[in-house]
Amino acid sequence: MGALGGASGLALAASLMMPVAAGAQQQAAPAGVIAPTPLSRAAVSPAVKATRTAHFKGDPLEGLNRKLFSIHTFFDRILFRPVAMAYKAVVPKIIRGGIRHVFSNIGEPVVFVNDMLQLKPKRAVRTVARFAINTTIGVGGLVDVAKTNGFKLPHHSNGFGNTLGRYGVGPGPYLFLPFLGPTDFRDLGAAPVDGAVLPVAVGFPFNRIEYQIPQGVLVGLDLRAESDSDLNALLGGAVDRYATLRSAFLQTRAAEVYALRHGDGASANPLDDPLADPAGGGGTSPEMTDPLTDPAASESQTAPSPSLSDPLVDPAAPSPAPGYQTGLAGP
Repeated sequence: MGALGGASGLALAASLMMPVAAGAQQQAAPAGVIAPTPLSRAAVSPAVKATRTAHFKGDPLEGLNRKLFSIHTFFDRILFRPVAMAYKAVVPKIIRGGIRHVFSNIGEPVVFVNDMLQLKPKRAVRTVARFAINTTIGVGGLVDVAKTNGFKLPHHSNGFGNTLGRYGVGPGPYLFLPFLGPTDFRDLGAAPVDGAVLPVAVGFPFNRIEYQIPQGVLVGLDLRAESDSDLNALLGGAVDRYATLRSAFLQTRAAEVYALRHGDGASANPLDDPLADPAGGGGTSPEMTDPLTDPAASESQTAPSPSLSDPLVDPAAPSPAPGYQTGLAGP
């Protein structure tokens, strides 16, 4: 699903085995991105146990998700991360970057289709221009020429999950799937649509398993390796790693969909409930309000707290006459 760039640069990486057309454009599922934890049961603090007594309201499958999360992190520890870091160490950065740019360029038609479905014609034109520039001047996308100062056309991710969200389709329950990472029902159902665009519209080689598997493996390895430091920063000191990743994913996706529905540059308040419909209204998070203000009082009725008034003034005394000054002022 999306990653947290914008928000998605942290969240993060795509599946090792997903077709790249879906993996590169759909940001809902960070693949193989979880820092390793043993599969065996470890000691859990009472605070974490207390949070598990009731399901998080957007995660009705939490019990199953946590088990799948443990399976995923086990395989990440013994297989995915070591292979990804070996790939990063062995393959020069310039080659890895070229491969990344090629696959990103291949996915631009999927971005274009969803730009149009979301009624974003200006974005769609920029996507077409970017694809044309990188395919020609950039030698098939090996070099991302379009993002340079001469053109200023940076890549933006887009997918059918965003399109559904743009038109009010809710995310549905949160899911954590081994080898795919965090997602939700909306993005899980949308990923095959993105993955089918090139095989159906173009055909060979995108419809061949001989192309899809190597492409998915390379994209997954690269994304896992590149996201390693961000994931360590996010999850390294977390008391409950599962809940931390879930929160990051849900807030990222809520912000992305909110920006689509309310215009470029818009973003949801990160302190708001990420599962609440941003279109349903809402205001400043309670944590940011004045703790001395009575929430039941209207703005016109709100007055400073007595504890903040002048301690030398008798609260029972009448207000001073106009022009009267206290303190050291003369008559």
